[in-house]
Amino acid sequence: MAGIARQLGHPSGMRGRLVGAALNRGNRRFVGAAAQALQPAQNSVVADIGFGGAVGLRFLLDSVGPAGRVHGVEVSETMLGQAARRYRRDIADGRLMVHSASMTQLPFPDAALDGAITVNTIYFVAHLDDAFAELARVINSRGRLVIGLADPEVMSRMPFTGHGFRLRPVPEVIAALRGTGLTVEHHRISDDPKAPHLLIAHAPA
Repeated sequence: MAGIARQLGHPSGMRGRLVGAALNRGNRRFVGAAAQALQPAQNSVVADIGFGGAVGLRFLLDSVGPAGRVHGVEVSETMLGQAARRYRRDIADGRLMVHSASMTQLPFPDAALDGAITVNTIYFVAHLDDAFAELARVINSRGRLVIGLADPEVMSRMPFTGHGFRLRPVPEVIAALRGTGLTVEHHRISDDPKAPHLLIAHAPA
């Protein structure tokens, strides 16, 4: 279980590639819901932070249209390499850029993005306030930030989450996000009481 937990947090090597494929299958609906909640306009500049298996990059590329730009940020070199191969045409066309970076040190100037999603990543972040401050820094005043997290009670019953996962109560995550000065809306991806959560943040009106 400890090995699975490590791979989920930082996929590497052949096992990491298998984990990435599994993440794409298992999280496709969740990531799609996050991309839809972002509501990017055509021509927007958006990012998927901690994109893992990279299915979110396709959702964002389709959302922003041919004149939009998508950034993918990952700490896993295995996932970066896989995304570079899978999306080589979009990268060659200048529609997609992938970056090796962490959520607490994003490679963007202030207010550079019209929106960003990050799904199933905050379990691996030690200092949530720092990460959210960095995410808020790179979103412009018109933009949105969508945080996706599985229900912590559901996650707590999974055998691998006892190995390094930080399962925070959803109200605690919301409070940390509001601490950046953003307004936060809380939704689930379905009516199922065990469904994953989407936190949609934006600048106050």
